[in-house]
Amino acid sequence: MAGLFITFEGIDGSGKSTQARMLAEALGAAGHAVRSTREPGGSPGAEEIRRLVLEGDPDRWSAETEILLFTAARRDHLERVIEPALAAGEVVVCDRFADSTRMYQGLRGPGLRETVDALHRLMIVREPDLTFIIDMDPAKGHARAKGRGGHEERFEDFGAGLQAQMRAGFLALAEEFSARCVVVDGDRAEIEVAADVARIARARLA
Repeated sequence: MAGLFITFEGIDGSGKSTQARMLAEALGAAGHAVRSTREPGGSPGAEEIRRLVLEGDPDRWSAETEILLFTAARRDHLERVIEPALAAGEVVVCDRFADSTRMYQGLRGPGLRETVDALHRLMIVREPDLTFIIDMDPAKGHARAKGRGGHEERFEDFGAGLQAQMRAGFLALAEEFSARCVVVDGDRAEIEVAADVARIARARLA
């Protein structure tokens, strides 16, 4: 029996990584075989690309170059982790996937979204079965993300303006892909958000 591919999306600081982890733990406790993963990354080769794109100066790469790097990382991740796990009947829970590239790179210049989608059709093809978009006020999310003090802050360094643009983009994406996208209010206690996410995921699995 084929597995289910679940992704989490949202602006930086929205809590999506926490919610992805909590859902994977809840599904595992309920007896499902679960594979937790992330993007960029998830496979050894893709993790190497992750360091290239998430660290350093905001102007390190053009949006066009980032599209190529993210697509290369995603292809390796798909081949080595996602597809084998789904073929084995596992539930794959992924922190970010192609929707993030559609937003963070596709919205940064004229025609870039079309480039992202063309490469996706050519090299990736697969869409998630279910996507949770964790919605958060951009200013609050940006402050939370910057407060983490990590070293993977290249996109946070673009500023709160980018986060506001991304939030609007993710909400529009939820309408574009309404069959698989569910918007969840992330500006609540983690356990409340997690309860909603788990309820929706269980219904889809059923």
